[in-house]
Amino acid sequence: MSSVRVEDLNETLLPRRYQEEIFSRAQDGNVIAALDTGSGKTYISTLLIRWISVRDAGLGKIIVFLVPKVALVDQQGDFVAKHTPLRVSKFCGATAIDMADRSGWLKELENVDVLVMTAQLFLNILTHGHWALDKVSLMVIDECHHTRKNHAYNGIMREYFQLPARKRPKIFGMTASPVWNPKDAMESLSTLERNLDAKVMAVRQHIDELKAHAPKPKEWVHEYPSSPPAYPEYPSCSLWERLSTITFPSDIDIPVEKIHARYEMTLQTLGPYGADLFLYMDLRQRISQILDQAMEGDLDSVAIKHYYQDGDIYMAPTISDVQLPPQIKELEFILDDFRELFEDETNPDVVPVTVHLKWCSPKVRTLIDILFDQYTSTFQGIIFVEQRHVAACLARMLPRVPQLSHLIRCAQLIGHGTSNNIYKSRAKGMAVRNQQDVVKLFRERQVNLLVATSVAEEGLDFPACDLVIRFDPLQHMVGYLQSRGRARHQTSTFIIMVEQGHEAHIARYRAFAESEPQIRQVYQTRDDYKRLIAIEEEEEGEIIDPLDIAERERFVVPSTGAVLTYNSASGLLHQLCTLVPRDRFTPIALPKYEGDFISTIRLPLSLPLPPEHLVYTGPEKRSKKEAKRAVAFVAVKNLHALNVFDDYLLPAKSVKGRDREDPDGWPLLDVSKVPHIMHVLVRDPWTRGEKQYLHIVYLDGRPTAGLITGTLLPPVELACGGIFVSAGEGQPLEFDAEDEWHQRRGLEDFMRIGLWWCITGKAITLPLTCYLVPITHELQVDFDAIERTVRDPHGSPDWSEIGEEHCGRVLVMCSSEHGRPLILRRIRDDITPMSRPPEGSREGGHATYWDYWTQRWTRKRFIPDVPEGGPCIEAEHFVRHITCAYALDHSDISPPISSAAQVFLYPQRMCRVAQISEDVFRTFHILPELCHRITDVWRARTARAELGLPPIADDLMVQALTLPAAAAGFSNQLLETLGDAVLKLGAAVHLFNKYPHRHEGQLDMLRRTCVCNRTLLARAIEHRLEQYLTSETQHIRVWRYITPEDHDPSIAEPLRFAARTFPRRSLQDCMEATLGASFATGGIQMALRAGTALGLSFGGPLPWNVRYGGRSPENPVSPLFSELQEALVYQFKHGQLLFEAVTHPSFGSYDNMSYQRLEFLGDALIDLVVMRYLYFKYPKATSGQLSWARSRAVCASALAWAAVNRLELHKILLVNNVGLSVAIGKYVPILKEISNVDIINNGWKQDPPKAISDVLESVLGAVLIDSDYDFEKAAVVVETAMADLLAVLTPDLPRDPISELMVWAAQSSCCKITFRKVQSRPDVKRYDAFSVIAHDIDVVGPVAAPNLSRAKGLAAERARVALSDPSSPYHLSRICNCGKGPTVEVEKEVQETIDTSEPKALDDETEIGFTALARVTNEELGGSESAAEIDTETNPVANGEEENKLNEPMQVNQADQSPSEPEAVV
Repeated sequence: MSSVRVEDLNETLLPRRYQEEIFSRAQDGNVIAALDTGSGKTYISTLLIRWISVRDAGLGKIIVFLVPKVALVDQQGDFVAKHTPLRVSKFCGATAIDMADRSGWLKELENVDVLVMTAQLFLNILTHGHWALDKVSLMVIDECHHTRKNHAYNGIMREYFQLPARKRPKIFGMTASPVWNPKDAMESLSTLERNLDAKVMAVRQHIDELKAHAPKPKEWVHEYPSSPPAYPEYPSCSLWERLSTITFPSDIDIPVEKIHARYEMTLQTLGPYGADLFLYMDLRQRISQILDQAMEGDLDSVAIKHYYQDGDIYMAPTISDVQLPPQIKELEFILDDFRELFEDETNPDVVPVTVHLKWCSPKVRTLIDILFDQYTSTFQGIIFVEQRHVAACLARMLPRVPQLSHLIRCAQLIGHGTSNNIYKSRAKGMAVRNQQDVVKLFRERQVNLLVATSVAEEGLDFPACDLVIRFDPLQHMVGYLQSRGRARHQTSTFIIMVEQGHEAHIARYRAFAESEPQIRQVYQTRDDYKRLIAIEEEEEGEIIDPLDIAERERFVVPSTGAVLTYNSASGLLHQLCTLVPRDRFTPIALPKYEGDFISTIRLPLSLPLPPEHLVYTGPEKRSKKEAKRAVAFVAVKNLHALNVFDDYLLPAKSVKGRDREDPDGWPLLDVSKVPHIMHVLVRDPWTRGEKQYLHIVYLDGRPTAGLITGTLLPPVELACGGIFVSAGEGQPLEFDAEDEWHQRRGLEDFMRIGLWWCITGKAITLPLTCYLVPITHELQVDFDAIERTVRDPHGSPDWSEIGEEHCGRVLVMCSSEHGRPLILRRIRDDITPMSRPPEGSREGGHATYWDYWTQRWTRKRFIPDVPEGGPCIEAEHFVRHITCAYALDHSDISPPISSAAQVFLYPQRMCRVAQISEDVFRTFHILPELCHRITDVWRARTARAELGLPPIADDLMVQALTLPAAAAGFSNQLLETLGDAVLKLGAAVHLFNKYPHRHEGQLDMLRRTCVCNRTLLARAIEHRLEQYLTSETQHIRVWRYITPEDHDPSIAEPLRFAARTFPRRSLQDCMEATLGASFATGGIQMALRAGTALGLSFGGPLPWNVRYGGRSPENPVSPLFSELQEALVYQFKHGQLLFEAVTHPSFGSYDNMSYQRLEFLGDALIDLVVMRYLYFKYPKATSGQLSWARSRAVCASALAWAAVNRLELHKILLVNNVGLSVAIGKYVPILKEISNVDIINNGWKQDPPKAISDVLESVLGAVLIDSDYDFEKAAVVVETAMADLLAVLTPDLPRDPISELMVWAAQSSCCKITFRKVQSRPDVKRYDAFSVIAHDIDVVGPVAAPNLSRAKGLAAERARVALSDPSSPYHLSRICNCGKGPTVEVEKEVQETIDTSEPKALDDETEIGFTALARVTNEELGGSESAAEIDTETNPVANGEEENKLNEPMQVNQADQSPSEPEAVV
């Protein structure tokens, strides 16, 4: 392999010679760089990264930089990004993409050069087949000495060894301590080398340079005296002595013996004050946890006691308000007595009193002496301890020791820990962000002393310390080398503290110190390098038998490459179980292992599996832990076969990702590149062509004109201007073979004349696509009448044949008011222009009519030629339409053809008579509405035929395809709201039956994929739905029935498309609206056919009862449910189904599942039944009104009210949880006192236990199954159960404060508002309050309330006032700098969030989530279209309509136009 010179890679990287030496070796093979802390190992890795990126360019591979701890991700990622020009992405558990989001990972991995992440995260990526190791060119492994036992590094390397050697990535390991066991250094090195398939390398040629840059500190052992038996100077009554008088019952989570053992150890280590300080902090934390749990169970009664309606005042409950054992309250009182000794409320990082030396152990006194002696003005040091509580106590004590109080600025640094117990996890360790903050303070010298556990030994980037102290004995070689590496100044000191007389501790230290040079010599000088087969090491103290290793299986999913191993199986089971939905009373469901060398696993009862698949027994193994791994492997493999895990070994797909397939496995189009504003060609029937069709138009049943175009149009009917209009079947138009050109030209000219007279008032120059023409009695085109009209396009001056019988039946136009058509009302032979106008008339101020007209029509350089003789005429204005909108219900919304209130007098000799018959001009009057209706119906029927849709009613299909931007008087919004509920139920029933072994959490995620906007958009584009949408504005600004300006007239093929523009969201809305139209036409059966035709996950068009009915045998119903069946007016056939429907997860058994899957089904059923009820009851309501009314009826509080008051389900709910039973018992009286009106209007103020509403949903879901999926029958039962709630639903229900704030925020275009959960009492770590943040300012809060729902509502209510009040310091104009809306980047992220998430999945505690949810809420409830839709409505050019060049009057000089006449554009 040819080498690449470092100088050619990057001129800014100037490595030292010893770094070049290691880099050069790493080019030739896999290397473990064994260099001391601070010697620049990461620097070498960047050289190797740049070299590999050049060598492997174009191969589609990435470089992976692995770290063992979260805190190192940012540190190492920032370093690589700084020193290379490559694309670097950083991921850890908290910031990573959802592991179920396969497409999200693929997108990220395909667009990155270097991936910096924790080892476990990368192992998960490999396990689920998101990426493969053969697509990695280099793995940099930081702190690689962890590649042993069951560490994630070793898991990754196991996958590495599965590849052929030629496909394996290069390995570069970095460590300061390659040897764990100095007693057998060679074996430690060999094991590490075998596990990493690499050779340990140290600097050989430039050792002096290395020593200069990584000097060794001075180090010595400092002995301290043993602890005395007593501390007479310490107060006589210690905290422990006071506590020893309390006897705690066994059911209280206070392990006295364990606490006492730790207390005694702390007493020996720190002395009496430190021991009591530990005791005080530990018990305070335990009381907080107990109080927190008690409040969860006793929340409602405590909350109600502390909530006062007047003024919405809420006082957070305290320990005295909660029912707790007397021992806990006594303990609280004792701790309060010691508060002044141990707790400083103003500064929790230190103790409030001076810590006297006589209160400290000899070990602490020795430590104080060392710190005092070693202190300098630039002092920085670290004290390493073994246990977290020792670190916490020392960090608080040392700054209050008199000798150090003016010298030391101290902080603790400990690990973050993990726990399955939600309460204990809050108390464990230090969050990653807090760790980073402490390290930053130490770097900036605001803190000069850290008391740290092993978390500070490796990886984190600390400045070199003057002093490093090992407070506790050394345990292993790695700890010795890593901690000593923090002392790397020339003058640094490393001190090991050892108790006098403990020779074993001293001997261990000496062994480490003496063996280090020998070990280093081994890997600095040896040349032989043997590749050995790795020996598996697992948990601490366990060596797996080689026979067990040989027997291990490895399962690879053929279709995806996802890998199941013994080491990954347990984690996959845990992941599956954590997705099971649960309420606050239900613990996390976890598998249980039984047995020793043959292990049995029992999966949680909450998994919806048959009994035989809930228990598995594994093969016999030679160790207990290997037996557990084996049975977990067996379980996951079987669950994959049952489709509980998919082919990526994932229990559920991501709800945030961009899946490339739907739950049925059908591919989904990638819509990420579809523009938010789409330019499309929509289907349009109006076209020119060789073949033309004549359609007779009827007014009030009488044929009046013919409508001609190149498409056979459907018959239509509508009401316009008090006239019933219809168009008949089309017939081919036969032209005279010898005169065809003149006849076609006549059609064109006649239509232009008719449009000018009756519709536009201006000329149209582009070719027309439809013609309204006169017809003969034989219902053929009257070409003679056409020719007469074309001869006199502006009308005839000949009045000889016009008499009284023509009044009201002809159009006329005055030459001085060109472009304004008039309807003749009367011929006044008794008046001439020289007659005197009567007093009080419009012309009454002039001597004659001639004077009035001359003055009115005279303008600059133009004097009208008003005749002095001849009769006059009376006429009224012909009313042109300003809109082509019509009503779907055939009600009349068009204006009449004229208004008799305005009659004008004109000289007859200045007027011309239009050569257009009454029948024709009256038909022209309604032509815009007629063309609109024909277009709508033609598109609807074309869509129905070409998409394979069922026979949806024309009007409903028209409505479904009409966008709000069209301003047609109707749109798809109502049907979209209905269709949303149809989609939800259709997907739910299909998924429920397709995946019988997946629990509610898995099903919910699958359904979200089915119903999300991205899926709907993908299916719409796949089916070309955009071709059928109606977006044309109904205002007649232009005549749109023309050929496009760029159309080639020589093309004989008819052009049945028109260019339009609309938002892409319109497609997903029309998908749902089409479902709604099908449901409104033919119920759920027609909806299934429509959904299947559109590619939705409905399982096919077969009726549900055919597909799923009759699957379960009938069995008797328990008498327990007699009253329930009476209340439902329904008799169950399957008693076991009803038993399941009322079984809470806490009550489950191997014989009966819980109600969670039925709840999933019932939720969707209720949603559709309520929506259907509202849709048909309030047909004139807006979609926002119906959406809001539905949300009020299906919210948890309303459903709980119905469950208690209508069905009394709380009496038969099967629960085996005391806390839940107590909570339900205390909330039932509250629900009984609330009226149905109050629960609908103010349900947001209530937060009953979720189990009450869940059981209602599950019972109604059971009804659907029991009825063999007869939706109509189930809907009757749902309406019966919810009758009291449905009775009070109206379109004008008041909105809750949260929705009000959302709508207001969206309309204000502010994108920097969020909610934030907070704790009203810091000593009780429970979120019970909300704040509202705007532009990083706390506008309101924290607002506490009895439940989070009410707290959030109150906070929103107050924030809305504060942000909109001009006198408020938080008025939006004072704090908001968003301008007219979000930036392009924010807008894109908001839109992507909307497209890929359901509204309920949006997180309003992030700015993007809040903005997205506010926009969705505004569109649903605010009564306004989106910005894009508003733009297309007000801009005809944006809507794709041609301008038509209407600025040229027909062959008339503009000087002839009256100055008083407005421009004749409608």
